[in-house]
Amino acid sequence: MSWEANVRRVVPYTPGEQPKLQDVIKLNTNENPYPPAPGVERILREFDIARMRKYPDPNAQHLVDAIAASYGVKPSQVFVGVGSDDVLSMAFLTFFAGDKPVLFPDVTYSFYDVWADVYRIPYAQLPLTEDLRIDPDDYKRENGGIIFPNPNAPTGVLESLDTIGEIVRANPDSVVIVDEAYIDFGGVSALSLLDEYENLLIVQTFSKSRSMAGVRIGFAIGSEKLIGFMNDVKFSVNSYTMNQLTIECGAAALADPAYFRETTQRICETREWAKQQLTALGFTFPDSRSNFIFARHSTADAGALFAALKARHIFVRYWNKPRIDQYLRITIGTPDEMEALFKALAEILQEMGDRQ
Repeated sequence: MSWEANVRRVVPYTPGEQPKLQDVIKLNTNENPYPPAPGVERILREFDIARMRKYPDPNAQHLVDAIAASYGVKPSQVFVGVGSDDVLSMAFLTFFAGDKPVLFPDVTYSFYDVWADVYRIPYAQLPLTEDLRIDPDDYKRENGGIIFPNPNAPTGVLESLDTIGEIVRANPDSVVIVDEAYIDFGGVSALSLLDEYENLLIVQTFSKSRSMAGVRIGFAIGSEKLIGFMNDVKFSVNSYTMNQLTIECGAAALADPAYFRETTQRICETREWAKQQLTALGFTFPDSRSNFIFARHSTADAGALFAALKARHIFVRYWNKPRIDQYLRITIGTPDEMEALFKALAEILQEMGDRQ
């Protein structure tokens, strides 16, 4: 028998392209166009490199305490990991261990089905409505757990707390995970529901609103019981998941809420202006409450637009998948980057029109 018969085979997640070219406008992976809080730079300058000889605190307590204080919860309600992907992966491994299908939308973060396949978790993808919203009635069926982003990715659509509460209320025997990677760009977190629902887990990240995608910090907040179960699994897999420098940088970012509010507000203002510009160019899109816009053109093919932009070193995200193959996901960059995008789109659309 070949050794390959024992290999766990999966179709891996495909991340957004990280171009090696110079002079690119990178609007394809929802990174923040502004630097992290100034306190993070200070940590990087002053960090004692001799500390790298020793293992970090396996509890990352300094960061856990800072998150707990910032979000008004107990430290025992906080779990941290290497980016929200690590946190979500650990949540899949911890809570979705039954034989009933885990439920999530058909148009959503494309890592969910990958984790389900890796961990051999049955799942069902439930179609969004025609206007790309979640129908809570779809989630009132037998299941082994539920997960969805809010705002959704890649659509940017924000669901109300009433919708989330309805889903959690209908599933007292399942863990419901709300992936809030983009909540800071115009939504209201479901954290207020935690006191009411022991089975609700909220996951957030430092990658988007706190400009720290390259550092990798994610966290979950939930009941003490949920977080205890996640820590049990974590310490059965890898005790030292977060390095000392990352712990210090994360705590420093949380110590400057004014800077956080300023940069997220700038992105939201640019997003609303971008909606006007895209509309004028013939695009339509759901009302994004995230740091990206999920847009389709009235006449131009999305794949052709994607290729034409890439040829000009402007990178956006495109998926050749059912239901969304005519959409481009456009990250909100600086005003100058967005101006360059709109100028390029106007020229490309003109060229496409001339050829027809």
